[in-house]
Amino acid sequence: MDDRIKKNTRVDRSSRSQEDASRAAPEDATFVSSEERRRMFRSEWLQEALPTPPEIPGYHLCWLSTTNQYDPIHKRMRMGYEPVKADELPGFEHLKVKAGENVGFVACNEMVLYKLPMAIYQDLMMELHYHAPREEQEKIKVQQEQLLAQRDSNGRSLVSIEGEGMGFGTNERHSVPVFE
Repeated sequence: MDDRIKKNTRVDRSSRSQEDASRAAPEDATFVSSEERRRMFRSEWLQEALPTPPEIPGYHLCWLSTTNQYDPIHKRMRMGYEPVKADELPGFEHLKVKAGENVGFVACNEMVLYKLPMAIYQDLMMELHYHAPREEQEKIKVQQEQLLAQRDSNGRSLVSIEGEGMGFGTNERHSVPVFE
């Protein structure tokens, strides 16, 4: 018989549970705490494709796609957007483009980091998210008033409003927002 297979009676074979208890993890710096491990688990499932750049005072930062045909970068550049150079953001040197038309700028996949002066950003956001919606509200108000004015052949209103309606009749002033 092979000596490797032979039962050795001289070896002490204690229970497996006793061995497991003696193999407790040492408390040293190589192991992460349970809180750190939970944080790692959460960040593993966030699906963040683009890194969050640090703020540049006086500018709004955003990632622009080089492949978006509806919103091309040249259109944004006419509005005042400027590409961010890798040396402007400490810690982002690894995202510096080394070849092509965006050499020296911060990029990730097909996205390039751009900055817009805060004054232009405030004007843009004010137009898109304050003035334009208010104009649409005014158009709806005019349509509502036209519907209310319509009458049938007997002079009865064709439309009735339940409750207080949409509340477009109030002329309350809203404070002008500041966008971050």
